[in-house]
Amino acid sequence: MINKAILLVAGYGTRFLPATKNMPKEMLPIVDKPIIQHLVEEVVAAGIKEIIFVTGRGKRAIEDHFDKSFELEHNLVEKNKKDLLRDVRGISNLAKFTYVRQPEPKGDGNALLCARHLVGDEPIAVLFGDDIIDSQTPAIKQLMNVYEKYKDPVVCLQKIPRSQVSQYGVIEGTKVGERVYEIHDFVEKPKTGEAPSDLAVVGKYIITPEVFTAIEEGKTSADGEQRLADGFIQLLKTKPIYGYEFEGKRFDCGSKIGFLKATVEFGLKHKETKDEFRKYLKKLKMGNDI
Repeated sequence: MINKAILLVAGYGTRFLPATKNMPKEMLPIVDKPIIQHLVEEVVAAGIKEIIFVTGRGKRAIEDHFDKSFELEHNLVEKNKKDLLRDVRGISNLAKFTYVRQPEPKGDGNALLCARHLVGDEPIAVLFGDDIIDSQTPAIKQLMNVYEKYKDPVVCLQKIPRSQVSQYGVIEGTKVGERVYEIHDFVEKPKTGEAPSDLAVVGKYIITPEVFTAIEEGKTSADGEQRLADGFIQLLKTKPIYGYEFEGKRFDCGSKIGFLKATVEFGLKHKETKDEFRKYLKKLKMGNDI
């Protein structure tokens, strides 16, 4: 039913400056794999084989990462580094990749509209370039399963402490199944005492073609940006939208602390680093000399 995914990676990554002055934040490595590859592998594990990147100025490194590197592969062949060669070759074979550039930073809704002509009349997965979710079933697949039941757009949700609601878009909704909510409204960064719930929107979605029209018809912000959330609010006038509280552990890699947490936890799982890294952290905790 869902054959394509759009990855929105056009942002400037200002929270990671100066590191992102000349490098996309999505290319920051978690141990030895960039953030964007984690997201691509999530999509592929869900059975999707066509991926559309919406990029911006200065994002060429993403295209290069998922392209073949003949010089590097030749060097690895000459040095008989078969394992590394397999890993490098595997990246460009993960999926069929297409790239669209957002000419100006006019919001995530506008970025989606840049890829509209490649979607056609079909549902599609959408992922932002920040949220990595470590789970047995890929998070986007969890949303796909909900879509299969309702055939309407599905938004990824996470329960958060009430003290943090002002940092997120929050939903008002009614629970209609296990972890499933029918959404009645979206409230962007509400004050702590005014939030309709503790369910925050996470950057993964299943959208239908009507969402593109709703973005065009929805309100535009004072700074001229078109936002996906406003498109959803517009769509709610005519069509249901559902939310699913995902199963797994989320890392907000768009923030420094979230990125560091992801690095630690994936470092403790990586076959090359887990043992020595665990020893290091234990010594650090005990205050011993490192």
